[in-house]
Amino acid sequence: MTPFFIKNTLTRRREEFVPLTPGNVGLYTCGPTVYNLATIGNFRAYIFEDLLHRLLEFKGYAVNRVMNITDVDDKTIAGARREGKPLREYTDRYIAEFLKDMETLRIKKPGLLPRATDHIPEMVVLIEKLLATGHAYRKDGAIYFKIASFPAYGGLSHLDMATIKPGARVDADEYTKEDVRDFALWKEEREDEDSWETPLGRGRPGWHIECSAMSMKYLGESFDIHTGGVDNIFPHHENEIAQSEAATGKPFVRYWMHCAHLLVDGEKMAKSKGNFYTLRDLIEKGYDPAAVRYLLLTTHYRDPLNFTETSLQQAGNTVRNYNDFYRRIEAAKPVASDRPADTPFSATTRKAIETFEKELSDDLNISAAMGAVFDFIREANILASRGLPAGAREEILGFLGKIENVLQILDRGEETIAEEDLALIRERDEARKTKNFKRSDEIRDLLKAKGILLEDTPQGAHWKKTA
Repeated sequence: MTPFFIKNTLTRRREEFVPLTPGNVGLYTCGPTVYNLATIGNFRAYIFEDLLHRLLEFKGYAVNRVMNITDVDDKTIAGARREGKPLREYTDRYIAEFLKDMETLRIKKPGLLPRATDHIPEMVVLIEKLLATGHAYRKDGAIYFKIASFPAYGGLSHLDMATIKPGARVDADEYTKEDVRDFALWKEEREDEDSWETPLGRGRPGWHIECSAMSMKYLGESFDIHTGGVDNIFPHHENEIAQSEAATGKPFVRYWMHCAHLLVDGEKMAKSKGNFYTLRDLIEKGYDPAAVRYLLLTTHYRDPLNFTETSLQQAGNTVRNYNDFYRRIEAAKPVASDRPADTPFSATTRKAIETFEKELSDDLNISAAMGAVFDFIREANILASRGLPAGAREEILGFLGKIENVLQILDRGEETIAEEDLALIRERDEARKTKNFKRSDEIRDLLKAKGILLEDTPQGAHWKKTA
């Protein structure tokens, strides 16, 4: 197996991945806070996590992946109150919509999608441990984590502990680096908020304790990989590490991976700027979901991605060309020949698949991996222009099948055109055989005007749609 290297956010070093249990990976990927439809910015992170998951399986690992559903926090409570709905009913809607969007973008469904509200008892047990060991304290009806009790605080985000004001507290689930202070583990019952009766008293959890409780329940007190966006590094992931390791005395996560922000036309996405997109928005504009996936997939996860409609159109063209290549090879018939040059495509195929895996195994170097794919397609097209020898078709399709386990941009559904257009293509083939090139050109131009391009091959004309 080709070694897999990760740029570990925790150490800031490129490290070879070695799982705690050989052949198995415990993977926790930050999921949605279900107070609205997910944006393309959110899906940038989810597709990066999907690429990681699929590559690990491609490499032969058994992946135990958990993605949390945050269905209780300041945002979900505010949304439910605004719409006058029970919290569960309000969040159920957005969970269902999120799962539909995941399916549309061909994001592999994690093995577990735990909801925070289904894991209140686990959170309570964890908070009780922190209280018992002096890492947490009660104040004004709430329970806070005492940052001063955990000297390693700031290790992930590289904060200077000397700048932290002891005893200062923050109740909000989200805050900025200027608000470094003790954070709420449990909040007392408030009017118009959902709450739970527990040994801690009646109230509800803070955001950060949710992921610690759920990840450790399903993956253990120490596990392999935790992912998210760079905006999660502080405070969320920093707080996860502190409360988890303070409670267990064990290393929480061995490898941390974070993807960079998505910009829209060079600016941060915001409704007020009119550059705020959900997947539904883009589909309504006529864009192919596979093009959205490809665009979000093919910028390295640690590099900022500037999303524009021009870049999405270009991604759509690439996806169409990729699918046209697949259909052209699938329809090809082997050419019988005794020439020594007409041997199977084995060496080229083997090199391409090895390069694809090698590049992705270097911290998900997707650009170089796709370069190997395009090099392969170019060489395969050259071979196909001369006629595919026996065995080459199966090798090329086999290569595409393997990489599609990772990429998921191929449409294996058969594309169709009208029977009258197929009849014109057959007429044109006959015209070329009889050297009636005038009629041949007339038909080519007629079909082009209808959005159908023709490519002449030894087996006859192949067609593809331009839109």
